[in-house]
Amino acid sequence: MNEFEDLGFCKLDVGRDERTGHPEVVFGMGKTPDQVEKIFARLADVHGRALVTRATEEMAERVLATYPEARYDNVSRLISLGQSARKLPGKVAVLTGGTSDIPVAEEAAGTAEWMGCEVDRIYDVGVAGIDRLLSQRDRIREASVVIGVAGMEGALVSVVGGLVRRPVIAVPTSVGYGANLQGITTLLAMMTSCAAGVTIVNIDNGFGAGFQAGMILQLVAEGK
Repeated sequence: MNEFEDLGFCKLDVGRDERTGHPEVVFGMGKTPDQVEKIFARLADVHGRALVTRATEEMAERVLATYPEARYDNVSRLISLGQSARKLPGKVAVLTGGTSDIPVAEEAAGTAEWMGCEVDRIYDVGVAGIDRLLSQRDRIREASVVIGVAGMEGALVSVVGGLVRRPVIAVPTSVGYGANLQGITTLLAMMTSCAAGVTIVNIDNGFGAGFQAGMILQLVAEGK
C-alpha cells in the first residue's frame, strides 16, 4: 500500500506522520492558492492539523474560508491548523540579532509551537549591543534548545554557543548591506563558528530550525 496519494498536481505524503511523528508540511511558495487549498484540505482530513509555510494572503483567504479555525500570521507567513496532541518536554528559545530578523524567527517559533513545543521569544539581542544579550543569559540557559536568528555577520550564535550547554541551531538571514550577499556571508560565518554545539540551516529557513528543534525535543520525549 502506497504511503502517498496522487492528487494529480502532487503526490501527498500521507504516511509521513506515522514515519516521523509529524505530517507533511506544505511549502507555499510557487504553488497556486487552489493547489494549497486542496493540499491543506486533505492534510486536515487525514491528520486533523496542517501547516503551510511562505503562504500569501490569497492562499490564507482560500484556506480560512473553509477552515475558519485555521490561523494566518502575516509576519511568519504561516497558515496553521491545530497542533500536535503531544506537548513536548523542555523549551525552545528563539533569539534574533535584530528586529529585522523577526519574520524568520517567527517562522521558526510558529513551526516549533505547531509541533508541540513551548517557545520563549527573545528578540533584538544582537552583539552590537551585547549587554542586551547578556542580560538574558539566565533565561536563555533555561531553554532545552536555542535557535539563533541573525543577519549581518551572524556573530550572535557564536556568542550564544559559548554561553549554553544545549544545542544551538543557527539561522542566517538575508538581512544586511551589500557585502552580506543576501545572507551568504552570514551563512559562511556561522558555518565557521568557533563555538562547539552550533549547527546551521539554510538562509532564511526558520521552518527548518523550528522543525529540527521539535525533533530534538521529540527524541527527549521518547527517551531514546
